[in-house]
Amino acid sequence: MKTNNPDTEKAMTEHLEKAILAPHEFNGDESSPSEEKKIVRKIDRRLITALGLMFAVSLMDRTNLASANIAGMSKELELDQGFRYSLSIIMFFVPHVMCQWPSAILVQKLGPRIFLPGAVLLWGIIMLCFGFVKNWKQLVALRVLVGIFEAGLLPGTILLLQMWYRRYDVHKRYASFYLISLAGSSFSGVLAYGFMQMNGVGGLSGWRYIFIWEGVLTCFIGIIGAFLIVDFPQKAQNSWKFLSPQEIKHIIRILESDRPDIQEEPFSWRRFLTPALDLKIWGYCFIFYANTVIAYAIAFFLPIILNREMGFDVGISQVLSTPPYLFAAAFMFFEGWLGDKYRSRGPLIIWNCLQSICGLCLMAWTKSSGIQYFGVFLVTAASQSSLPCVMAWQANNICGQWKRSFSSASMVIFGGTGGITGALVFRSQDAPKYLPGIYACLTSCALTILLVGGLSVQLKRLNKKASQEENALEGVPGFRYISIFAGVLPPIHTSTTLGLKFEAHKNPSTPVLENDIR
Repeated sequence: MKTNNPDTEKAMTEHLEKAILAPHEFNGDESSPSEEKKIVRKIDRRLITALGLMFAVSLMDRTNLASANIAGMSKELELDQGFRYSLSIIMFFVPHVMCQWPSAILVQKLGPRIFLPGAVLLWGIIMLCFGFVKNWKQLVALRVLVGIFEAGLLPGTILLLQMWYRRYDVHKRYASFYLISLAGSSFSGVLAYGFMQMNGVGGLSGWRYIFIWEGVLTCFIGIIGAFLIVDFPQKAQNSWKFLSPQEIKHIIRILESDRPDIQEEPFSWRRFLTPALDLKIWGYCFIFYANTVIAYAIAFFLPIILNREMGFDVGISQVLSTPPYLFAAAFMFFEGWLGDKYRSRGPLIIWNCLQSICGLCLMAWTKSSGIQYFGVFLVTAASQSSLPCVMAWQANNICGQWKRSFSSASMVIFGGTGGITGALVFRSQDAPKYLPGIYACLTSCALTILLVGGLSVQLKRLNKKASQEENALEGVPGFRYISIFAGVLPPIHTSTTLGLKFEAHKNPSTPVLENDIR
C-alpha cells in the first residue's frame, strides 16, 4: 500500500511492525523469539541429554578394555600373548562397520524412539556377561555382539539431530551431545578404579566388576532413554510428554524454511545408494577416519601409556585418564559455539590438527611426565573436538533424508575403520615410547589438513560455478556449500500475511513490507 505523504507512510510502517511484533499468545502459526527459544530448549533437554548419556555409556563400554586390562584381565585371560589384546579390540569394530548401513535403514523404519534405547539395553545385557568370561575367545565373541548392537547408535544420533535443528545450529548441538558423552565417559577410569576394589567379592576378580557394574549402568541408561528419546519431527506427537501439536507444527515450519528435506521420504535402494556417487561424502568420511584414528588410539591406550611410559602406578593411571576428557568436553563445546556463530568448519578442523601435532610431539619427545601429560590434554581435546565439527560440516552440505542416512552411516563406517587402525598403531612391543603409534597419529593429522584444504577449494569452486550458471546444488535452487567460512543460506521461502512478507531464514517474526518499505 502506497501513500503520497512520506511521513504518513513511515508512521503506517511503524504501526504495522509494532502490531506484528507485539507480545502475543503462541497459537502455532507465529511466535516471538522468546517462545521459539522455549521450544528449542525443550528439544535440547530431551534430545541432547538422552543421546549424550547413551553415547557416554557407549564410549565407556567400548573402551573399558584398557582399564580392565591393567587391572588383571590381561594376566588372567592371557591377553598379553601375541595380538590377543589388539584382536579383542578389533573384533568390536568389524561387525560394527558391517552393520552401519543396515542399522541406518532400521533407524528410519522403526524410528529412533524404539531403535536407539532398545540397542542400548541389549548391549548393556551383553556387557554384564563380560564379567563371567572364562577365556579370551569368549571375550572376543562378546565384543562381536556388542559391536553389532552399538552399530546403529551414532548414525541414528547424527541423523536425529540433523532432522531437529537448522543448519547453523547443529554444530553446537553435536558438541553439546559429545560434551555430555565425553564428560560422562571420562569418569570411566575413576569408576573402574572403584569397581576393581571389589576384588575377591563373590570369588570374582576386580576387573570383572568393571564390566558387571558398567553393564548395569548401561541397562539403566537404556531404560531412561526409552522415556526420553523422541521420534523424527513428523512423528514427534507419539513421544512421551514432549511438545504440543502446535509446537511441533511450528518447529516443522521453521525447519522447512531452512531446508527442503524435512518431510518423510519413502525408502528405495536407489534413494539410499545414489549418494555413493557424491565424492564430497567420501571426503568427509576420510577426514572423520583420520581423526578417529587419533581419538581411539588415545582412548584405548591412555591408561597403558600413563602406566608404562609416564611411570604412574595402576590406580593413579586410571584416575589420570579422566581430566583430559573433561578438558576435551569444555574445549569441544567452545568450538561448537564458535563454529555456529561464524559458520566455520574447515578452519577449526585444521587448528585441531595443528594442536594435535604439538601434543603428540610433547608426548613423544619430552622427558618430563608433567609436560607429557599436558600433551595428552592437547591431543585429546583436539582429536575429540574435530569429530562433531566434521559431522556438522557434512550435515550442512547435503540434502535429502536418505542421503543423510547413507552419509551418516558411511562416516561412522570410516570412524569404525579408524578405531581398528587406532587399536593397531600402539603395539605392546613398541612400549614404552610407542613411536610407531605417534608417527601414525602425526600422519593422520597431515592427511586431515590436506583433505580439508582440497575439499574447501572444491566446494568453493562448485559454489562459484553454481552462481555463474544458476545451477541448483543438491537439487535446491539457491543452496550453497560451506567451503571455508560462511555458507549462503538456503533459498528464501516466503509467506504473505496482512500485506507483509516474512523472510523464512531470519527470525520468523521479523517482517519486511511487500513494497520494500524498511
